[in-house]
Amino acid sequence: MTKHASHTRPTTVSDVARAAKVSKATAARVLGGYGVVSDTIRAGVLAAAMALDYRPNELARSMTTGKSGIIGVVVGDIENPFFGLAVRGISDAARAAGFNVILANSGEKIEAEKAAVKLLIGKRVDGLIVTPSESRDISHLRDIHRSGRPLALLDRALPDLDVDTVTVDDRDIAMRATRILANAGHRRIAYVTAVDAQRHQYRDLGQIYTSSVRERIDGFLTVCRDAGIDGPERYVRLGATSPEQTRSVAETLLSETDRPTAILASDSLIALEIFKIIRQRGLRVPDDVSLITFHDADWTSVTTPPITVIDQPVYALGKSVAELLIRRLEGETRPSERLVLPTAIIERGSVGPPPTTKANV
Repeated sequence: MTKHASHTRPTTVSDVARAAKVSKATAARVLGGYGVVSDTIRAGVLAAAMALDYRPNELARSMTTGKSGIIGVVVGDIENPFFGLAVRGISDAARAAGFNVILANSGEKIEAEKAAVKLLIGKRVDGLIVTPSESRDISHLRDIHRSGRPLALLDRALPDLDVDTVTVDDRDIAMRATRILANAGHRRIAYVTAVDAQRHQYRDLGQIYTSSVRERIDGFLTVCRDAGIDGPERYVRLGATSPEQTRSVAETLLSETDRPTAILASDSLIALEIFKIIRQRGLRVPDDVSLITFHDADWTSVTTPPITVIDQPVYALGKSVAELLIRRLEGETRPSERLVLPTAIIERGSVGPPPTTKANV
């Protein structure tokens, strides 16, 4: 019985020390990655740890060293492929530097974001990467920054918070995409986003508190106005927060007498549901409705026709923001960086002239 128990209980630092013929304190220094020991002793302790299949107690190590070796990440929607790929970039960079990652989801709700941040700090994470759900209430992020714990922002900038940030130029890329539609002759162009507001109605940019969405809508409206489109705001649709809600938004849009002839979707999940509704209503892309979406999701290249996309460097966004944070964790001191990564548009077959234009040809 005793023999069986000795094989099943976890290997301790004392076991490793005994096998390596060193003191427990020396073994702890080697296994915890702190203090100074000779290369010979370090090699002996690590060999003993491997032979005994030693697994460190992360909580005990963090209490000893003040470091957990963990990065906390809070994103807006883990079901969105955009965030999935960004987290992959974060995880790969973290693993390469010897860090683990704990992921939390805010659901784009500020209270959930605050709770996630509080939980991760309770887990003693060394630093945090956050995609802010809004720009109004950032007191919890200010508190992190003031505490000295490294913080970096992914995908959404906060001008009033001086921390490392990695984004794309959302306004510029929205302008470029909208210009493609306007140049094709479209004058009824819709922009559909998951960000919501009271009664799901868009009034002005002041009600949009997510920085990236605000910049995209601003770029979209700017190009529409430059093209002489009257009242483009009426085609900004909010609240596509789920497949069901997106289908409802799309059904409403496409049932109007002056329905849009082109749609710009804020992400690939929204675009997929819009594409389905277009088909279900017996309409065709691009003959009846042209479609462009943010994010080059896998499905966009295999539909008929394939969908024109805004190809954001999603993996690079995640990898870059993690690398900035890790440099802070490793002791580098420097002014905060705001990286803006280049974004491209992949033109496929989902954009054509509006039906009225073709009818008059």
